[in-house]
Amino acid sequence: MNELSDNQSARRRPRPRSWPGAHRVSRRPAGLGPRLALALLVGVSLGSAACGGVTAFEGGRAFTIAGTPPPPPPPPPPEKKRVEVTEKQIVINEKILFEHDKAVIRTESHSLLNEVVDTIKKHPHIKKIAIEGHASSDGADEHNLKLSDRRAKAVMEYLVQHGIPQGMLTAKGFGETKPIADNETEEGREKNRRVEFNIVEQDTAKPAAEGQ
Repeated sequence: MNELSDNQSARRRPRPRSWPGAHRVSRRPAGLGPRLALALLVGVSLGSAACGGVTAFEGGRAFTIAGTPPPPPPPPPPEKKRVEVTEKQIVINEKILFEHDKAVIRTESHSLLNEVVDTIKKHPHIKKIAIEGHASSDGADEHNLKLSDRRAKAVMEYLVQHGIPQGMLTAKGFGETKPIADNETEEGREKNRRVEFNIVEQDTAKPAAEGQ
């Protein structure tokens, strides 16, 4: 009896009430909504562009940037040679340095004189060179004359020791008698203290392959 009553009671017990729309939510297929999917697509596109990616737009056209690029920098000026040959001189663009008030060539000028030696050897059309020593107006005239003469002869001796025939060289000092600058300024006096290599004899026709 009790068992039958229990079964009847179970059949008459009302089912739990479901909320409106609950069945519709459960029936929606899993996945992203259209608005959420669009937002994700835009985010991915912007992220690719920020990271250096290429974004192609349908119907887009290439455009040209106005203006001209800057010109290339000018080439550096040619390096000035320390020793050059002109029509009448072997020009040195550095000074030959001597010990103070002496006719002793300082070691830092040896490389310059070595270039003079090489230049003379490369220009066989040069037959005779007059080495001239010059001084500024500082000091006594007679002292400057003798000192410039000794210095010119010291340079000649150096060239002979390094292979230049002594017969093609002469050396003489002129003291302060042939200035090339104003002796009233230190800059001018410094220019007047110099050694020159003047070409006094040469072949008029230079070899075609000879370098300058």
